[in-house]
Amino acid sequence: MMVDKQARYLRTHEWVKKGPAKNMTIGLTAFAIEQLGDIVYIELPQVGKVLKKGDIFGIIESVKSASDMYSPVGGKVVEVNAVVPDNPDMLKTQAYGDAWLIRVEPSAPAEFDGLMDADAYEKFLQTEAH
Repeated sequence: MMVDKQARYLRTHEWVKKGPAKNMTIGLTAFAIEQLGDIVYIELPQVGKVLKKGDIFGIIESVKSASDMYSPVGGKVVEVNAVVPDNPDMLKTQAYGDAWLIRVEPSAPAEFDGLMDADAYEKFLQTEAH
């Protein structure tokens, strides 16, 4: 699955989905993970960190490169998926599921609506591939 129809996307290949409850879950797209190759290190923020939309929330390193990860929405980090940094290979098969990265309590939930939907992201990926 290249995209999750329930998620919204950034051009930097992060996704965000509503839930659980009033929170939003953020992760890295399958496309980004495929481009990175073998992931060797992931740094995630501490619970309680306040992010603005577009802020760097973490770093992901592969054998090819290191990349910043950007928050699609602003809010307070309420949960960090501590399993992923110790098991980065799970990103390859569960990018939109168990391999989510952080959950935030959004400060402006309407920011979600301004992001690319799955169809727009798929069109964007077609331009990236060329």
